[in-house]
Amino acid sequence: MLRRTLLRTVPGALTALLFATVAALPGRADAQAAGYPNKPVTIIVPFTAGGNTDAFARMVGDELDKALGQRFLVENKPGAGGNLGAAAVANAQPDGYTLGMGTVSTHAINPSLYKKLPFDADKGFAPVSLIATLPNVLVVNPSIPANSVPELVELLKKEPEVHTYASSGPGTSPHLGAELFSTLTGTKMTHVPYKGSGQSIMDVVAGHVDMVFDNIPTAAQQAKAGKVRALAVTSLTRAPLLPDVPAMAEFLPGFEATSWHGLFAPGGTPKEIVEKVSAEVQRIMKLPHIQQRMQGMGATPVGNTPEEFTQHIAVERKKWAEVVKASGVSLD
Repeated sequence: MLRRTLLRTVPGALTALLFATVAALPGRADAQAAGYPNKPVTIIVPFTAGGNTDAFARMVGDELDKALGQRFLVENKPGAGGNLGAAAVANAQPDGYTLGMGTVSTHAINPSLYKKLPFDADKGFAPVSLIATLPNVLVVNPSIPANSVPELVELLKKEPEVHTYASSGPGTSPHLGAELFSTLTGTKMTHVPYKGSGQSIMDVVAGHVDMVFDNIPTAAQQAKAGKVRALAVTSLTRAPLLPDVPAMAEFLPGFEATSWHGLFAPGGTPKEIVEKVSAEVQRIMKLPHIQQRMQGMGATPVGNTPEEFTQHIAVERKKWAEVVKASGVSLD
């Protein structure tokens, strides 16, 4: 009886092993990538619609539509400083049909800011390509009696913990940029977090919050319209979009708190698919009309390889871990 059972079982086991071996062959992976995508792809944005991450996702998604012949649909999943949307990407099926936008917040700041994340920051993602970088800009409501960074610092020291600053969520670059500013200037403000940059800047315009270190595209529009007052950009040098606004480093040497936005796949996504999408993103970032649109937003288009993007994330994560530690900020 045992001998008959083994005779029935072994061929089945060998067949299963054979299929598994064939599935793992490079040729099959190449064929899988060649046929990708054969249905719509979802790009998860971990912040609300209307912000910069959302704008970059839709810009790249539209171009991927044209290049790959399938719809790349943006889905917004805001909350928890971008962690909810990032978790949705990390936990998705790693087949290339769910991608996600990630930022300096979700992939460089949050791993050291939060005591526990709903995803594995290292194994949960396959970096595809860095899309763009851009500085933030400190803007205040016009009612705030400060026309420069030194005047603002003097006001904050005179009225500690009286004034408020908005952010697009805990752990975002606007949040940590403000914390870095407070640490370096010895000032104290109250943090008012939102689920996205669109809501935060509008409440500064309305006067519900005093100031925000917002991404330059949205903040510059409001500043040029006279609805907020721009005091400094957070890059080491002045930004072409706001050439008359000083860099924060002119007052606080070495101050830099720039934002970046990139495309990710779930960890375990076939390398051939990741490289195929990355190659398209790199090509898209070189298109003249894309470069013009991004530069008009104050952003610098990048487009790099998965390996280069992975290295960039590692450098940024180390940098912001030091800022988080120095600020003493920690979130559950």
